[in-house]
Amino acid sequence: MWYDLLTSVFRGLVNTVLLLALAPLCEGIVRKLTARIQSRQGPPIRQAYYDILKLLGKEDIEVGESPVFQRLAAALGLASVLCIAWLIPMGVGIPFSGGDVILLVYLLALGAVVGVLAGIASGTTYSMLGVSREVMMLITLEPLLIIALLVAAVNGGSMRLEPVFSGVVFGDVTFSYAGLIMLLMVLAAFQAYVKRVPFDIAEAETEIMEGALMEYSGPKLALFKYAQMCRLVVYSGVFVALFVPWGNELMFPLGWLLFWLKVAVLVVLVTVLAASHARYRIDQAVRYFLVMVAVSFGALVLAALGY
Repeated sequence: MWYDLLTSVFRGLVNTVLLLALAPLCEGIVRKLTARIQSRQGPPIRQAYYDILKLLGKEDIEVGESPVFQRLAAALGLASVLCIAWLIPMGVGIPFSGGDVILLVYLLALGAVVGVLAGIASGTTYSMLGVSREVMMLITLEPLLIIALLVAAVNGGSMRLEPVFSGVVFGDVTFSYAGLIMLLMVLAAFQAYVKRVPFDIAEAETEIMEGALMEYSGPKLALFKYAQMCRLVVYSGVFVALFVPWGNELMFPLGWLLFWLKVAVLVVLVTVLAASHARYRIDQAVRYFLVMVAVSFGALVLAALGY
């Protein structure tokens, strides 16, 4: 019992440290690759580390009517993302094997909800505009991921994460048409989950100047930015665990290296799409996601019927 507990804690800590260490690296790769696609020199790959350190050293200016919540929101946003690292198999198995789909959905949604509440605490015009967009995206996006996890739970016969992450499309026994549909739906919405162009509508730097985070600076902004960087890695890990888990059973370090190779492929795909597409309007994005949610409900019915 103690051995299993220590093993779980060790795996969770390893995943957390790796997430904190590699998230800025992935952000640096995104920036560099984006610049190359757009025929620019771009910043050095390590620039994201410098940005975080610089923000942590700046003066912490508080604007708004709820400074206490503003302090808590920044820390809670990063903490919620880090907790997800304990629930996904990042090449070494799931650290916290007692988790289930409900806990994972809660933690995934918590980061977005914290961003909404942080913007409300600021209370400025641009912040509230960003909040309204974030809420609209949250309402249409979260059901899509919830349905994907439910399809995986139906295919796996359990709400626990081990069978859920055994493969949505190709399960332990048969091919799943419902899983294939959800693979296409989640892949089509992946840019929105990691808040990248064309679905970075709630931030839209050139339009509403960072939206909900406009009034944040210094260490609190550093934590929000760090959480955003970690979000790219975490959602990539969830996607890999759900749809392309093959190779996780390989011995260390083969399974571990294969996992990060899959994450790297997703990061490159996100970068290419972001660099080659213009930002959508919020009404266009909402219609886009509502259609996908409707299709996803059909996939859930197919999963319930055994297809």
